[in-house]
Amino acid sequence: MKIAIIGSGGREHALSWKLGKSLGEAAVYTLPGNGGIPNSHPMDIDDFEAIQAFCEANEITYIFVGPEVPLANGIVDYFNKTNIKALGPCKAAAKLEGSKIFSKQFMEKYGVATADFHSFSAVSDAEEIVHELDGDLVLKYDGLAAGKGVFVCNNIEEALDGLDELRDQYGEECPFLIEDKIEGDEISLIGFTDGENIQLLLPAQDHKQLNDGDTGPNTGGMGVMCPVPFWNAALAEAIDTKIVQPTLKGIQAEKMEYKGVIYFGIMIGEDGPELLEYNVRFGDPETEVLLPSLKTDLGEVVKACLNGSLGDLKLEFETGFFVDVVQVSGGYPKAYEKGHTIHGLSKVADALVFHAGTALKKGKIVSNGGRVLNVVAQGKTLDAAIKKAYEECAKISFKDNFYRKDIGQRVYKVVK
Repeated sequence: MKIAIIGSGGREHALSWKLGKSLGEAAVYTLPGNGGIPNSHPMDIDDFEAIQAFCEANEITYIFVGPEVPLANGIVDYFNKTNIKALGPCKAAAKLEGSKIFSKQFMEKYGVATADFHSFSAVSDAEEIVHELDGDLVLKYDGLAAGKGVFVCNNIEEALDGLDELRDQYGEECPFLIEDKIEGDEISLIGFTDGENIQLLLPAQDHKQLNDGDTGPNTGGMGVMCPVPFWNAALAEAIDTKIVQPTLKGIQAEKMEYKGVIYFGIMIGEDGPELLEYNVRFGDPETEVLLPSLKTDLGEVVKACLNGSLGDLKLEFETGFFVDVVQVSGGYPKAYEKGHTIHGLSKVADALVFHAGTALKKGKIVSNGGRVLNVVAQGKTLDAAIKKAYEECAKISFKDNFYRKDIGQRVYKVVK
């Protein structure tokens, strides 16, 4: 079995590492990859014909798609017409992430617990609802926006500013929705599906904001932990009943061809768990803790999803906790410099390092993105994993590097 991973970030490095453990490093290719991922090859990930030609030339028979854009553009549909099997949802199913309005309508139709919402096609049409809700709401652009199309608002002024920003980015006539804001504690629950079953990985919690104390601008993710310390059987049952099973029922009723990864972004509020969003692929940085925590052979999971036998596979997990601290370039998520030499990677002894934004220049690893490195540690307790992650993080340096100092130490609003 040879497999090509599509993508270039920390998620793809974690996938390469995990698949390499079972298939051997030489059987795992990453397109285009980055400076730290072995067997990386330059590639335009939207050029499906070029990907096919590369796979055929290297006798690659499986593809694991990392990012959302190729899925939304129909990469799975394309490869379904070839002898190469691509893991992921078809283009129609990828709308669960690619269109926020479609996604919310799907949730409503199939009884998935979620916040009430209103959809719009013009920015000015929403001002009345903004005042009715006193601005205490969430604005979401309908399409893919690389995490930048969501505005969580606390008052009318912030909501009107959010509408102005939508107008500036996408024009007066753009599709978007407004939904009631749920106060609570957010978790990421990610699993595999073969269209008939959903098998979940451990519950994880991302830290989106740049600075300690969940302050500052939103980012792609500054760190993550799994499992969450408050996870219990009652919460698992509530999420399965209110969110996971209705979703699976909807996928089947809509006759979606969905063999891949499904991500549930869940808020646990006073009324229990409610779904914020679907993603149709692994989250980043969640992947960087979820795959080290998975004991089961990932290659076998991929094959089970594609051949419809996922229900016969029992996922097994490592014990303890996993913490990922993300090191970013100074200035991120706004303007930042690239090309700074990264020091100390060889000194890291008791953690995994997954490269996100790096390049290999003249034999040296240099920074090449906003999120640069993921330092992942395991511990018997959450505190032990946190301590180890930060000890290893301190060994790495590059000009103006920055990371949060409180990953895994969140104060919860609702859960006990």
